[in-house]
Amino acid sequence: MTETMTGGCQCGRIRYAVDVDDQDAYLCHCRMCQRATGGFAAALKQVERAGVRWVHEPDRYRSSPIAERGFCSACGTPLTYEGDGSDGMDLTVGSFDDPSRFHPVDHSGVESRNDAWMELHGLPEYRTDENPTITAKWIAACGKLPD
Repeated sequence: MTETMTGGCQCGRIRYAVDVDDQDAYLCHCRMCQRATGGFAAALKQVERAGVRWVHEPDRYRSSPIAERGFCSACGTPLTYEGDGSDGMDLTVGSFDDPSRFHPVDHSGVESRNDAWMELHGLPEYRTDENPTITAKWIAACGKLPD
């Protein structure tokens, strides 16, 4: 079922809407994606480039001879991977307003995968409101915890 989904950067300067027709996403472990996102992998959703409607275009950085990446220069949020000559592009899963729809279906760039980060089940889990230091900082700054 096709659904219009929205997303954008952390500060709200860059916003988008895109029609999504499945829940498939993937993890890219290549060193460029690791560096571009600062994570062990980039969680990405492939979409049709022509189907993305930007309220404000992202800033772009030519990250390699074959692609550029969209991001917000105000807050630093990584937003896209855009391969040259492709009708498709990838949006970062975390930039969607509701990323819970998506599920990884494969891995890319596995030559750089750090397997220590792949087996996460069984690690201790904590909610934000269970960390008194962070909770106190949020209450002092905003009067409430983040959504």
